[in-house]
Amino acid sequence: MNNNQNCQINPLSVAPMMDYTDRHFRYFMRQITRHTLLYTEMIVTAAIKHGDRPKLLDFSPEEKPLSLQLGGDNPQDLAECAIIAEDWGYDEVNLNVGCPSDRVQSGNFGACLMANPELVAQAVEKMQQGVNIPVTIKHRIGIDEQDNYEDMAHFVRVVSKVGCQRFTVHARKAWLKGLSPKENRNIPPLRYEDVYRLKEEFPQLFIEINGGIINLKQVRDHLQFVDGVMIGRAAYDNPYLFATVDRDIYQQNVIPPTRHEVIERMFPYIDYWVSRGLKLHSISRHLLAIFSGIPGTKAWKRHISENACLSSADAQVIADALTKVFR
Repeated sequence: MNNNQNCQINPLSVAPMMDYTDRHFRYFMRQITRHTLLYTEMIVTAAIKHGDRPKLLDFSPEEKPLSLQLGGDNPQDLAECAIIAEDWGYDEVNLNVGCPSDRVQSGNFGACLMANPELVAQAVEKMQQGVNIPVTIKHRIGIDEQDNYEDMAHFVRVVSKVGCQRFTVHARKAWLKGLSPKENRNIPPLRYEDVYRLKEEFPQLFIEINGGIINLKQVRDHLQFVDGVMIGRAAYDNPYLFATVDRDIYQQNVIPPTRHEVIERMFPYIDYWVSRGLKLHSISRHLLAIFSGIPGTKAWKRHISENACLSSADAQVIADALTKVFR
């Protein structure tokens, strides 16, 4: 199976999250699960076209399968960035049609694009013409007053006609005015049934569900009705949630790593980056929640928080913190 197919049929993913799913978090997650599809943070097309591409796009080979999420509304710019993504080695490129932040709205992309499915279809078609990797969509069930099932089905129908096969659906609507991005992740009610119905109406498409999913029982329950499940904040707040998924979701004959093993696998990576001038905090901040719910987690977090900022901080800080947690 090649990576393209793997991304298209992958039943579990970690959501793209601004300020969270950077390359160091993704490498950390790969010590827990080898097969879950990972995403970059959303990167706007202007940044890729005019910014520091290595800083924005570089990743470790171990992070694959990996999808680059793009933000933008100009089909030509999106197509150029999709080509760059494929050349850079990404397995998939994903268009953000779900983010409701003011910055995104001022650029007329993200969730705003749900009101213009024809433009999204044009962008997807243009992107697909330039690459062989999958072009996928992440969107909401609706925005503002355009939030009934028929509105969403129309959006998916229009965009799928140009060949888009994978739709990740955040099962909450987005209010573009009046709610912050954080409030838009929690206040609009979850409507899982609408996503299930979408899969019934479009059985030929890969429909992935997102929103409020915090444990593997919920993952298994959803997979009875849809093709894939995307986990967001729970992946960051409790990354060890994914320890058994290679065995239980992907049917791999593997022994789940212990929490201590996950952290110990990070030592060479940490020293590699620290030796090149990176501050330990850039990596250690992603490790704090690994012992969530385990005795000693407060001491673990405290030791890292107090020492990761020191100029000499390296993997030894993390090794010392490990001694605070019962093995």
